[in-house]
Amino acid sequence: MQAAIEALRDDFAVTHMVYHWVNSAGEQYGCGTYSDEWRDRYIEMKYVRVDPVIIGCYQTFHPVDWKQLDWSGKATRAFQKEAMAHGVGNQGYSVPVRGPNGQFALFTVSHHGRDDDWATFTDANREDLILIAHAFNKKALEFEPDRRPDPTSPLSPREVDAMTLVAMGYSRAKVADSLNISEHTLRVYIESARHKLGALNTTHAVARALSRGLIVV
Repeated sequence: MQAAIEALRDDFAVTHMVYHWVNSAGEQYGCGTYSDEWRDRYIEMKYVRVDPVIIGCYQTFHPVDWKQLDWSGKATRAFQKEAMAHGVGNQGYSVPVRGPNGQFALFTVSHHGRDDDWATFTDANREDLILIAHAFNKKALEFEPDRRPDPTSPLSPREVDAMTLVAMGYSRAKVADSLNISEHTLRVYIESARHKLGALNTTHAVARALSRGLIVV
């Protein structure tokens, strides 16, 4: 995979190309062309917790151009400054991929260049990059062929309704109003669903419910 991603970087004539997998236990795997120093620094500082690319892509199923993300926070700006110092490009395009057992991965292309040139590149190569992202993820999952989905308690009809509306982007107040329940009762449903899914927070619970087909948006 490392040899393949280096060859693809050269073929696409970009600065960097990376496949980054975070499994359900929070362990990180990957291959790519970032420097060893940046990879080690990223893991050491636990930047996965503040990286806008990880956070932004975790909340969508669609490819994300880095310019669409929120880089305004103090910790985020510090992270961005350090990433640039380690040679990460000022432009980026990331494809989120989800797999079994809450697996979450990203395939990212980054580059140093102008906005208009980058827009032309992503428009021309979007479909190929999505296909490559899923090909890398398929190969990565072959490394653990004995993995089986964790047993999941079925969600109640009300929990399904609540999680579906949350996944659609409704505020908690709007979800409660739509279901004709109080916000306190809604919290009970969401917490119950989160517990059943073994999720760390509501966003994690939504992602797991979607990836396991328990809710459909």
